[in-house]
Amino acid sequence: MAQQPTTQPTPAGVPLLDVNRDNRPHREEFIEALTDVVDSGRFLFGPDVTELECEVAGYCQVDNAVGCASGSDALLLALMALNIGPGDEVIVPSFTFFASVSCITRLGATPVFADICPDTFNVDPQSIQSLISTKTKAIIPVHLFGQCAQIDSICQIAGKHDIPVIEDAAQAIGAAYHSRPAGSWGEIGCFSFYPTKNLGGMGDGGMITTRDAALADRLRLFAGHGMRPRYYHQVVGINSRLDTFQAAVLRVKLRHLSAAIDARTEVADRYDRLLQEAGVVSSEAITLPTRDANATHVWNQYAIRVDGGRRDQLRSYLSERSIGSEIYYPVPMHEQECFQDIEFRHNGLTETERASREVLNLPVFPSLTEAEQGRVVDAIASFYAAAARAAA
Repeated sequence: MAQQPTTQPTPAGVPLLDVNRDNRPHREEFIEALTDVVDSGRFLFGPDVTELECEVAGYCQVDNAVGCASGSDALLLALMALNIGPGDEVIVPSFTFFASVSCITRLGATPVFADICPDTFNVDPQSIQSLISTKTKAIIPVHLFGQCAQIDSICQIAGKHDIPVIEDAAQAIGAAYHSRPAGSWGEIGCFSFYPTKNLGGMGDGGMITTRDAALADRLRLFAGHGMRPRYYHQVVGINSRLDTFQAAVLRVKLRHLSAAIDARTEVADRYDRLLQEAGVVSSEAITLPTRDANATHVWNQYAIRVDGGRRDQLRSYLSERSIGSEIYYPVPMHEQECFQDIEFRHNGLTETERASREVLNLPVFPSLTEAEQGRVVDAIASFYAAAARAAA
């Protein structure tokens, strides 16, 4: 799920993200790893790719992981390996990044949009249950903003109907539900290594996880043009490879992922405290992110809800003060222009549409300082103080 590129802060500003600052402590490790790749000449299918696959599989507590070119490809390959095509329906939230849905339509299948829970913004299992039909061939829950959806309930629902679950864990590597990692619950887990993700590379990259060795082999076949042996094509696949340079960088960053998640959690905890102390947490102002008691949140995003129709005004106010923020996502998928010719089902998307009007994502990254967070919170408090004076 793509995010706003890195911006450099002004002296009084705060960036939404600062990839360079987060990467800088590991620079020498990167150079050493990349030098080894250059010297080897194995720019594709190098040993770092295989090692990363093994390491990610172990991290996610599954037996198999398959590298690919992006998180978007991971989702597409998952559906291809499950033979999803025209006439099939796939249940997916509308409050998500484009790739969660485009993978369905690219194969001629039809997205069926489930609503979200109002607290976590994750897909609502009850909405999924209400949408299952004889045409339902897969369910794609999205672990949004770094927190798992209620994946235990979703898998139970899917299991009763013998429907495979594809976890869109693009924002959630390291997250867990009931202490079980994201990417280990469904038939397939899909991860993105886009540079702004918690485990981000220096370009595009993705990974697919599964407990099923035969399914992993099928995913690998589809990712390599459907070719096996060379120049003999068993299926119509695509070209989706994780190159050795990206794998080498990601292996370095995987060693530091737990520390980065801890730092993000500290940032989130500090936001909770500072915003409460600033007196802006209320039904008339903002609502803090909800933490599911069963989930391990990894804080790819810190998403507040801005009440009272003031979200866009607040964002403009922050921007005027060189404070980064972003709206994930201002237009839900069922309202996107490119999908308007598709006849899709849903049973009401009230919470999806409300979230698209109210969610605002504040700066969050491991090296964000307490002083920077203080400037963010001070600006939010100033916005509401000015609004109160204007209303008086």
